[in-house]
Amino acid sequence: MSETPTVVAVNGSRRDGSYGRATLRYALDAAVEAGAEPDFIDLGDPELDVPLYHPDIDAADAGDVPDLLARMRRADGVLLCTPVYHDSYSSAFRSFHDWCSFDEYEDTVVGLFAVAGGGSYGGTLEHMRATIRGVHGWVAPLQVGIRNARNRFEPWDEGDRPPEGAIGADARYEFVDDALRERTMKLGRRIAHYAGHKDEFLDVPE
Repeated sequence: MSETPTVVAVNGSRRDGSYGRATLRYALDAAVEAGAEPDFIDLGDPELDVPLYHPDIDAADAGDVPDLLARMRRADGVLLCTPVYHDSYSSAFRSFHDWCSFDEYEDTVVGLFAVAGGGSYGGTLEHMRATIRGVHGWVAPLQVGIRNARNRFEPWDEGDRPPEGAIGADARYEFVDDALRERTMKLGRRIAHYAGHKDEFLDVPE
């Protein structure tokens, strides 16, 4: 595609001190560095009105849902992050995903992140892969799982915070694990690249 690809990041945590939010900031900044136009949907934003999904409620009447779905439909690539809850994803992520459907994900490349307070995230990534493929999203092979998250980040020392516009400048935390930071940024860059070239592998003659 010739136009600048749009990459939307979706934070599925409602916790104020979400490590997933920081993770996505790094990934989305890396996507921007790779040439993408960014958008960030934070399901933890207290001013965002996203009601629990209900099949008898029209999305047009569901608070901020119509605007969020329009932003998802504009996306060429999506970065999804959820905290690990009971070896699966959060209710915030699930409810928002239920408002979405094929219109939001078909022919869209998707990068997955799972952030665990404990030591396991495999089941969460497996569930995310399955449900995104269920709406015809193209899930990138590279995924990022973060275990024992409180040991992987620390709050920025304001004297060390990168300058505005640099990768991680808007994140509440900095990575203390260099390899994990690079893997996170690598997935952001890859989604930007895939999103910018998706017509080459998605637009295949029948």
